[in-house]
Amino acid sequence: MPITSRLPGIVTTDRLFQLPLDHQLPDGEQIEVYAREVVAAGRESDDLPWLLFLQGGPGGKAARPLGRDSWLARALDDYRVLLLDQRGTGRSTPATRQTLARRGTPGQQADYLAHFRADSIVRDAELIRRRLLGEDGRWTLLGQSFGGFCTLTYLSLAPEGLREAFVTGGLAGLRSSAEDVYRAAYPRVVRKNEAHYARYPQDVDRVRRIAAHLASAPVRLPDGGLLTVEAFQGLGMLLGFGTGSHTLHYMLEEAWVEGSEGPELSDTFLADVQAQLSFARGPLYAVMHESIYGQRSVDPAGTGWAAERVRKEFPEFSAEQALAEDRPVLFTGEMIYPALFETDPALRPLREAAQLLAERGDWPDLYDSARLAENEVPVVAAVFHDDMYVDTADSLETARAVRGLRTWVTDEWEHDGLRVSGTAVLDRLIRMARGEL
Repeated sequence: MPITSRLPGIVTTDRLFQLPLDHQLPDGEQIEVYAREVVAAGRESDDLPWLLFLQGGPGGKAARPLGRDSWLARALDDYRVLLLDQRGTGRSTPATRQTLARRGTPGQQADYLAHFRADSIVRDAELIRRRLLGEDGRWTLLGQSFGGFCTLTYLSLAPEGLREAFVTGGLAGLRSSAEDVYRAAYPRVVRKNEAHYARYPQDVDRVRRIAAHLASAPVRLPDGGLLTVEAFQGLGMLLGFGTGSHTLHYMLEEAWVEGSEGPELSDTFLADVQAQLSFARGPLYAVMHESIYGQRSVDPAGTGWAAERVRKEFPEFSAEQALAEDRPVLFTGEMIYPALFETDPALRPLREAAQLLAERGDWPDLYDSARLAENEVPVVAAVFHDDMYVDTADSLETARAVRGLRTWVTDEWEHDGLRVSGTAVLDRLIRMARGEL
């Protein structure tokens, strides 16, 4: 029997599904996929349309609701919501350094992980839809960030399962290679750095001091991870979120204390850094990140650590040069570098499998441009102006390539607009889909 729980304003029900690891071998190895059904309290027996939520990532589990809050507050007015833990995340047969060790060699681990991209996630969702709604039932899809990438794959592979789709910050470039993605991303990250230092000019010297210290002597984090200059620059991930610049500034304020032998990086700072940089809670984000761009028609030889290669075209991200030339040290953004698989204890056991995935070529295409050009599913998308994570130009080009897709371009929020102001964002998209706007 499914387990049901009551929280403020909502009723949740656990759903577990046994699904094929490889959808080309439906009778082969099975994995467990978990989803949480959420309905407004008092409406448990109502005949409500379903809304499937696909979380950002890759490798991100669905949010754990505490009640009728954020975008759920609006969604539950009209829908019965299904929060899917995408395969490998949360309660869905997790893929981590602990569980992947049971798969055997790095090659066997990489072969297993090759089944954890958007195409497999969509096929999982389709099997779940049929079991919950019946063969002819259709549901609404809400995709945030990587969930939006999955939405485009859904429209390419199985549009018959959708009655409408909402996307927030997740219109991927249909024909963008991994190199294309990062070549467009680095200049956006530069702009986010410039905005941060304009807001907090005192942070220029703070960051330079920390970078110089780490360049001479990397520091151990509480979990045993190694804080190098390059790892420290990874805190720039914060700069793509609405409050991220402020969070980073407050971390830097408490970076130093006077220890027994003079100034040293504080435990408070190192604990905060670890919380931001460790991939222990979501290793698939790092392991699978570049593979989400892999398509045989655009990257036939594989992604090959594209962020690392393209970084060489942007010397302004060299901390060594910045220190030598007395200029600000720039943070990086949503880039995964092979060095992270040496410095992060949660990733270190997966470094060989990650290398094999980076070398893997001939990834199946994720998007069917011809089918998207004939799309009949109503699709509306919020595009966040100068989004650090998803290129606005790519998003608008994709919007033009998907028949009937309507966009709302806004600079009111950053990439996390759905989380920060979910009720307003989702309400706008729903009204757009209904033709009210």
